[in-house]
Amino acid sequence: MEPTSSTPSPETSIADSTYTSVKQEPSSNPASPLEASSPTSIAVRTREQHYAAADSNSSSTTKSFVPCKVCGDKASGYHYGVTSCEGCKGFFRRSIQKQIEYRCLRDGKCLVIRLNRNRCQYCRFKKCLAVGMSRDSVRYGRVPKRSRERSTDESSRVSTTDADQSDSESKQLAVYDVIQTVSQAHNANCGYTEEHTRNLVRKPLAQPPPTSPEDNEVASSTAESLEYQRCWLWQQFATNITPSVQRVVEFAKRVPGFCDLGQDDQLILIKIGFFEIWLSHVARLTTNTSMMFDDGTTVTRQQLEIMYDSDFISSVIQFANTFNALSLNDMELGLFSSVVLLTGDRPGITDVKSIEHHQDKLMEALKVQVGRNHANDPQLFSNLLIKLPELRNLGAKHTAHLDWFRINWVKLSLPPLFAEIFDIPKCEDDLQ
Repeated sequence: MEPTSSTPSPETSIADSTYTSVKQEPSSNPASPLEASSPTSIAVRTREQHYAAADSNSSSTTKSFVPCKVCGDKASGYHYGVTSCEGCKGFFRRSIQKQIEYRCLRDGKCLVIRLNRNRCQYCRFKKCLAVGMSRDSVRYGRVPKRSRERSTDESSRVSTTDADQSDSESKQLAVYDVIQTVSQAHNANCGYTEEHTRNLVRKPLAQPPPTSPEDNEVASSTAESLEYQRCWLWQQFATNITPSVQRVVEFAKRVPGFCDLGQDDQLILIKIGFFEIWLSHVARLTTNTSMMFDDGTTVTRQQLEIMYDSDFISSVIQFANTFNALSLNDMELGLFSSVVLLTGDRPGITDVKSIEHHQDKLMEALKVQVGRNHANDPQLFSNLLIKLPELRNLGAKHTAHLDWFRINWVKLSLPPLFAEIFDIPKCEDDLQ
């Protein structure tokens, strides 16, 4: 569990700084929590990431990327007759000097790319030889310049078949890069991973404070008592879910393509997609009788039904049961979350084509990963895609339930970041 510096200060928020250039509000207006420089500000943090990405991209274009002929990683030079990286250079040298004999468990047909080049040494060594690495270069030193030039001339006359194979491998490398990037982002910013939830200890949701005699008179009717309980439950629920808002923001910033989008679109994707992403995460800790947060705090089904209603909670539990039955691992769940995040037809989105373009790449990565891990279940990917409209429907119902907040906001004390992401008023100015 990450430290709850995630609990926002009164100045913490998400949206206003993103829209400052559009609204042109006077600077005398009080800053919303998202305008603040607090580390929990969503728009501020995504904007900083956007500029950082732009700077890194501009500098990276000054140097051309030359791939290693063996694995596709960035080449460090011309080694043993071939343009290659330091990793493959060292691997080939050790293999020759120590006269190591390797074996392959897959008939010598393993794909050798940067992400898995250490998985099968036999196929990696075989590819080193296939692309032209010289055993003699290891034994007798550097390749003469004339031989190097001859090798370069030969490599320039690559056949169409070799070119197609190289293009195919480049595409595969790009897919695996997406898988690795999203997986790392998910593991670093999700409190519901297998590792984080393995040893959780259940603890009940905090109980409301004892009421005074005056409060008992006010809450004399069943309806008033239920409303008091509902307000208390919502406040506890909001406090427990708020840290996940910050984690989803950090995750989003590392999803390929997200920071290339405009600030307005980034904010819309996070605000609308958050609940759907969170629901796919918390499903792992949801049963027919309860839902558990990533710190072990547990809310019962009865308490959830007081907050929402029995039909909505039945739908949520039904989703959790069927989603859990797909047995996704953390890597697949991270990719699924990124697909949910980059949904191009959210209301208010302007750059639909770019978002759909990035989502297609994420969808392909998810398909590849699911196919590798669940080869015996060819229908799993299709069944997973069915969950997207189901989640969207639950998100729409959840938004409708939040209308109760907008009517009763004065009775609640909510974390500012929670109120911001769900557009819940925090003061009279928010109603204007």
